[in-house]
Amino acid sequence: MLKLKTETQNFKLKIIFLGTPQFVQPIKQELKKHFFLVKLLKEADLAVVAAYGRILTKEELNLPKYGSLNVHPSLLPKYRGPSPIQTAILNNNKTSGITIIKMDEKADHGPIIYQESLDLSDSDNCDMLSKKMFLRASEILPQVIENFISGKIKLVEQNHSKATFTQHLTKEDGYFTINNPPSAEILDRMIRAYYLWPGVWTKWRVKSLESRVKEKIVKFLPGKQIQMEGKKPISFNDFLNGYPDFPLKNHHL
Repeated sequence: MLKLKTETQNFKLKIIFLGTPQFVQPIKQELKKHFFLVKLLKEADLAVVAAYGRILTKEELNLPKYGSLNVHPSLLPKYRGPSPIQTAILNNNKTSGITIIKMDEKADHGPIIYQESLDLSDSDNCDMLSKKMFLRASEILPQVIENFISGKIKLVEQNHSKATFTQHLTKEDGYFTINNPPSAEILDRMIRAYYLWPGVWTKWRVKSLESRVKEKIVKFLPGKQIQMEGKKPISFNDFLNGYPDFPLKNHHL
């Protein structure tokens, strides 16, 4: 069993980690260096949750001896809920951050153990920013856990009156009508925010070589690329060469 040394004693701490591998693998790898990872909540001294996608019940939260911690990619109480990173990009925020809380029965509601701001870049997409945030979380989490278990950290209640909330994303969030498109700036934010899901798309009535008009789905991709239904992704400029009457030709993606 791995030991984490503190100034006062050695902890043989058993931790269960619950999270989405796509983003939070660095956290799991870092925890494995310092603690003994277990697979069942009832065997754990502490649960660490990040981008898990399911709210734990009160009974589950209380199974570990020291409770359950959540790593959330925003500066709580701002952007509680399932899409804080996408919302930060859509709102053109220049800073966001990571917050580690002790979980209670309400989502992203518990007292704050640790919080740190991170600068956002105008080129960050959802995937890049998620990895950046959870990589930073992996770097600080072992020390935060040590301080939490040893009682060195004073929990700070969130200011619930200032809480803001994000929503579950649907396919329709990425859709806009071709005759009423967003501005080029907002479209860029949408492309970066919805990079993994749901994507950004519209429908366009295209005239074929046989002079038939067909409605096609057009997807907007990072890196100034665009993809017509049934075609490979190409650059926006190349797309305009093939479809010079495309309604968004002045957006300069």
